[in-house]
Amino acid sequence: MRTSQLRRAVAVGLCLALPVALTACTHAEDWSAQSGTGASTQAQGYDVSGIQPQADIIAMLPEGALADGVFDVGASTDYAPAEFLSSTGEAIGYEVDLDHAIAAVLGVTAKVHTAEFDSIIASIGSRYDAGISAFTVTRERTASMDMISVSNVGSRFNVAAGNPEGVDPSDHLNLCGLSIGVQTGTYQEEVLTKDSAACTEAGRDAIKIRSYSTNSEATTALIGHTIDAVYSDSTVAGYAVERTGGQVDAVGEVEDALPQGIVLTKDDPQFNAAVLAAVQYLMDQGIWADILATWGVADAALSTAVLNPVVEE
Repeated sequence: MRTSQLRRAVAVGLCLALPVALTACTHAEDWSAQSGTGASTQAQGYDVSGIQPQADIIAMLPEGALADGVFDVGASTDYAPAEFLSSTGEAIGYEVDLDHAIAAVLGVTAKVHTAEFDSIIASIGSRYDAGISAFTVTRERTASMDMISVSNVGSRFNVAAGNPEGVDPSDHLNLCGLSIGVQTGTYQEEVLTKDSAACTEAGRDAIKIRSYSTNSEATTALIGHTIDAVYSDSTVAGYAVERTGGQVDAVGEVEDALPQGIVLTKDDPQFNAAVLAAVQYLMDQGIWADILATWGVADAALSTAVLNPVVEE
């Protein structure tokens, strides 16, 4: 989840896009086409070639919109599996597939422009038609921009295949005494630090928190049975399951989920309505769920695209 490069606000335990966001979720850019965990190095993705242009939705576009035949999208391509660069420098990921799917519905092609995350919103409406880069829906953002919700992302635990240690995260007090890997500086690290303190206050063993510079390093340690579990963004957890060839399982429910969405300028509501309709079409046809499933994150799919959904902060 992205709230600048800092992805969670600790005060409420949720992802907030505030200028003073306090901490980060998993920086999943380390999950590239070469993850280093024994997974296949072949870049994956959803084939959008079968998606047909939808005349009724194209007719919703204002005159002159996408006249160059290109849906230009700004993205910070450092956040797998949403958007990242393959070993050949190609933008890939489930949101990149979404970019191409939306473009197909609108009868154009998509071009993903790599940009610094914090610079994207300011360039929407001029350089980019949209920003699609794991943007969490927040009141601050929807006050100045339009956002279309597409997914829910939270936190989740991964364990070695078969859960040999019997990890049960339904109550975090069940984690007392276990060794759990996190990425340094993340929301998950802060949560476990508080959970560990709760363990000792309850007279139990502290959680052995093992912090790693990347999530793939933590997953490698998990596969090697050096630690008992890994705690990360739910999308990253799902991608690790997908990319490690059955060596890792997800356990428990997704925690603290908030919607993420497409960012558009408020200056062109007719264009935004067409994009909303395109996204809803992809949801209704099951294409969006299939895209997410391709990347191991099927549980993140929303079934209804909402313009500027109300979220708690």
